[in-house]
Amino acid sequence: MEKISQFLQLVVIDFAGHQITAGQIIVIPIVFVVGYLLARWFGHLIVKRMEARGVSPDVVHLVRRVYLILILVIIGVSALEILSVPLTAFAFISGAIAIGVGFGAQNVINNFISGWILLWERPIRIGDFLEIGDTRGTVEAINTRSTRIRRVDGVHLLIPNSHLLENTVVNWTLVDRLTRGHVRVGVAYGSPVRLVAQLVEQAVKENAHVLETPAVMVIFDDFGDSALIFDVYFWIEASGEKDLRVIRSDIRFRIDELFREHNITISFPQRDVHLTSLTPVQVALVNDTENAGG
Repeated sequence: MEKISQFLQLVVIDFAGHQITAGQIIVIPIVFVVGYLLARWFGHLIVKRMEARGVSPDVVHLVRRVYLILILVIIGVSALEILSVPLTAFAFISGAIAIGVGFGAQNVINNFISGWILLWERPIRIGDFLEIGDTRGTVEAINTRSTRIRRVDGVHLLIPNSHLLENTVVNWTLVDRLTRGHVRVGVAYGSPVRLVAQLVEQAVKENAHVLETPAVMVIFDDFGDSALIFDVYFWIEASGEKDLRVIRSDIRFRIDELFREHNITISFPQRDVHLTSLTPVQVALVNDTENAGG
């Protein structure tokens, strides 16, 4: 026991007049492990309580991050207290490190601060459907450096947080999940336009996902080159582009069925060819069977 006591009291580090013994060095890992396990258990309990009360995922994520930072600070301060090292002993070193990090990691710090701004102001939340340039996807996590987005084709993207603040981002679900859909169809010239408008409106209203308010609007848009153009506008509650595309597809299927029932032809491109010649054009009929046999 005396040897163990002597070993634990053995001075290993002498830093700025403060002596650190072997016993203190052994206690520090135990404090970190026990503190981490307790903090993890308590944090898991807090998250479960918040989820049970229906708190939004982005708020839960923010609380989890703040809680983790506070726990790390508490464990770090406790470790320094055990080592009997005052915080003033690190004042000069921490200042020098901060200057070096400031010059060498500006981009990382920018993304870190941007991440906190996203969590506090909440212009983008977990579960939102975003459109960033040519990229569209759902936000799955807002991390310290980047935001994870799942694209409509299932691919995950990591976008720097600063990019979301410095560039134009279209948030389809910022205020609500109301999304306007649009379907265009062209019918042949000579079709009964009033009946066409009624059938298009009927096909849209029969879809269970289309909202009654705002009302469905059918527009006779134009006399096209080969078709009479009709546009129909409707509103749905969608969580992303996938929902809207599926609903538009169902509406097109129904429009095709109704048009077939009422003998309305969906137009296709047509061209009239006019031949001008000073001499008559000779037309000859050729028997393909004879040519094949000869």
